[in-house]
Amino acid sequence: MAKHKEEKTNVMRILDQKKIPYTARFYEEGEGPEGTREYGVHVAQALGQDPARGFKTLVARGASKGIYVFEVPVAETLDLKKAARAVGEKSIQLLHVSEINAVTGYIRGGCSPVGMKKAYPTVFHETVTDYDTVYISAGKIGAQVELAPGALLELLGAETADLIVKEG
Repeated sequence: MAKHKEEKTNVMRILDQKKIPYTARFYEEGEGPEGTREYGVHVAQALGQDPARGFKTLVARGASKGIYVFEVPVAETLDLKKAARAVGEKSIQLLHVSEINAVTGYIRGGCSPVGMKKAYPTVFHETVTDYDTVYISAGKIGAQVELAPGALLELLGAETADLIVKEG
């Protein structure tokens, strides 16, 4: 892995400001198909992480037109029906890639639940609390932060729920 210029991201500055301890992790950009399950697993492996501890950010719009943020383990698939139930919507649809920047301020592959343009209702998959630390995007491709899930949930005012598709 090539050496990375370790610049602070907005996510890191927010965590510093709130005095939430974290560890920055950097990886080489452009390795693997971004935005896919395989990409998230690839990033976890590149950083020597358990993919179950890495959470990807998915942004959706409910039937009421409200915006919601869902965090699921990188190797898992969001169950849209479970996600809709978790936020009290009849249905939800993931935002189109072309909308992500306008809604969140982030680009696809570098979207973080921390530091979005607005504070949207956020739900993590229930396994987030199974670990001492978890990984989320640091707000740009090539950077992640590792932090305690309790501090992350508190910072975001986030809930937890069963959000993933059950295989088989």
